[in-house]
Amino acid sequence: MVERIQVKPELIRWARERLGRDVADFGARFKRLAAWESGEAQPTFRQLKDYAQATHVPLGYFFLPEPPIERLPMTDLRTLDNQWLSRPSPNLLDTIYVMQRRQDWLREEMIACEAEPLDFVGSAAISDSPLGVGREMRRIIGFEEGWAAMVNTWQEAVSILRLAMEKIGVIAFINGVVGNNTKRTLNVEEFRGFALCDEYAPLIFVNGADSKSAQMFTLAHELAHIWLGESALSDVHLGVYPTQDIEIWCNKAAAEFLVPENELRECWQSVKHEGSPFDSLARRFKVSPIVAGRRAMELRLVDRATFFDFYRDYIKREKRHRAGSKGGNFYNTQSIRLGEHFPLTVFYAAKEGRVSFKEAYDLTGLHAGAFQEYAYRLGVMLP
Repeated sequence: MVERIQVKPELIRWARERLGRDVADFGARFKRLAAWESGEAQPTFRQLKDYAQATHVPLGYFFLPEPPIERLPMTDLRTLDNQWLSRPSPNLLDTIYVMQRRQDWLREEMIACEAEPLDFVGSAAISDSPLGVGREMRRIIGFEEGWAAMVNTWQEAVSILRLAMEKIGVIAFINGVVGNNTKRTLNVEEFRGFALCDEYAPLIFVNGADSKSAQMFTLAHELAHIWLGESALSDVHLGVYPTQDIEIWCNKAAAEFLVPENELRECWQSVKHEGSPFDSLARRFKVSPIVAGRRAMELRLVDRATFFDFYRDYIKREKRHRAGSKGGNFYNTQSIRLGEHFPLTVFYAAKEGRVSFKEAYDLTGLHAGAFQEYAYRLGVMLP
């Protein structure tokens, strides 16, 4: 006789609903799911284990007396049409948990290596001028006037900005999926990025499912959160005005960081009569045309109607572009997802015995041969 596991129906239902899925979506794999949710039937242990894996729920959760309330471990500043978003998805939560583990390990590593705390983390206050802080961020990062105009592509600009952040001690991860699981795509409509502040290991995560040009603004926006010393989850949606003072502040600081007012006003004279002036500005400053257009509107170089007509048309184009995008080489993808500083730190720690290879695999999301190969590509010879 097959043993059935007594699981409360509300836990079975909760696991499905937190994914935003219907019973029919699981019909082929779990034919008796409706009966499990009604309490008319119970799964076997193997079925429950498979269901936990399919819904990305730890198996032990199904033995709780009631469904847990999952709260974000940071300030939630996301809104949609100025309405607060509700339950976070499992993909978002798992991504945050992975980033927290990486930050905790990196913090301990920095302290063990007697690193100094970073002075700029929390050095600004919301009462400070965001434009002044944006210029200070640019100075600390080391960007000269016109740097972006000398860069050929948005991808190159993102890489340069990210590397500059790493040089001052800010670790940035860019990923469009959970870990390396391409079946668990991160939803741009749910979030675009978040910042985890720490004086030794400040961390930024950018949703890589977003366009490269939009990722530039998210990086700068989250960097402003680091300057404020405020960990937060953001959607960085430039189609609406944020209702939170902190998001308004970070948007202004990021805009001045990426598109300085004096440079934009100077460029505007040569592009304002073009058919697509926002696209021209976007190519120069390596930001999305939406960022360029929004900045021009805020400086009253164009009116609101002109910007929002462009915005609606651009969003339609972006959706078509994303639908046709393809994946790339695995190791090139890892360089985007992991950056350079973090994996190098892990590789050297593993090589020198400060961290076990098992933990190093977990931290990087790479295993066995892939771990060895990526270390080799970054110039680290592991034992």
